[in-house]
Amino acid sequence: MANKRTIVIAVDGSEHSEFAFDFYVDNFHCHGDHIVLVHVPEYSNILSASSLLTDPNIIAEMIKDTEGQTSELVDKYSFKMQQKELHGHVKQQCGKPGEAILECAREESATLLILGARGMGVMRRTFIGSVSDYCLHHATFPVLVCRHKPFKHDKQS
Repeated sequence: MANKRTIVIAVDGSEHSEFAFDFYVDNFHCHGDHIVLVHVPEYSNILSASSLLTDPNIIAEMIKDTEGQTSELVDKYSFKMQQKELHGHVKQQCGKPGEAILECAREESATLLILGARGMGVMRRTFIGSVSDYCLHHATFPVLVCRHKPFKHDKQS
C-alpha cells in the first residue's frame, strides 16, 4: 500500500494560484492525497499605509475588507475541493508569505509544496523578492512552481 501524500498548495486569490491548484488536480493528484490549501492574508499592506497613522477607522475597514476577501477565498476553494472530491482542508497562516507557507508545510509534514508564480522579471524579483523564490531556496522538501503565462520575451509557438 502506498504512503499517504500530503500536498500543500499556496493560494492567494490570484489566477496564478488558481492555475497551480488546477495543475495539481489535472496532473498530479492521486487517490488518497491529503490536500492542505494555505492562505496568508497580507495584513502587512495595511500596516504600511501612511494614512493609517492618523485614522484608526481606516485600519478597521481595511482589516474587515481583508477578512472578507479571505472568507470568500476559503469558501471558493472549499467548494472546488468538494466538487473534485478532494480530501483536505484550508488553513490560514499569518506572517510574511514565504515564511508562513513554509511553516505550514513543515507543520503538515508536506510531501510536496505547490505554488503559482506571478512571472516577475529579474529586476523586480531582485528588489522586492518573490514568494516562490523564497520557498524554493528555503524548503527542505520538493517544491513545484507553476507558471502559466509566458514572459514577454518568451517566444510564442
